[in-house]
Amino acid sequence: MSVVATILSILLTLTFLGVGAGKLAGIEQMKQSADHLGVSPALNRTIGVLELAAAAGLIAGFWLQSLGLAASIGLVLLMVGAVYYHAKAKDPVSRLVPPAGLGVLAVVNAVLLGLT
Repeated sequence: MSVVATILSILLTLTFLGVGAGKLAGIEQMKQSADHLGVSPALNRTIGVLELAAAAGLIAGFWLQSLGLAASIGLVLLMVGAVYYHAKAKDPVSRLVPPAGLGVLAVVNAVLLGLT
């Protein structure tokens, strides 16, 4: 695994551990954001579980690279969905940038993991 992929995997892991855990813990800000986007509580918890699973896959990817690759691809799909929901809610571009940026980082990570 390259140094860049290692750093990206760590950053993505830390980000999605926090976000996924926040959704599962029912942090008020997370619930308000889900309500704003029209995401049901059940779907919000499911997304939290998927984010935690992706974080675990990224960690496992240090030993089994195919799991890191699968986790990165899963995060790309989650972030495409997040951008869709923000666009559907007619959020300003500033609210689309974080999930889009994380999606791009996940794409880069997937490409790097797929090349090695």
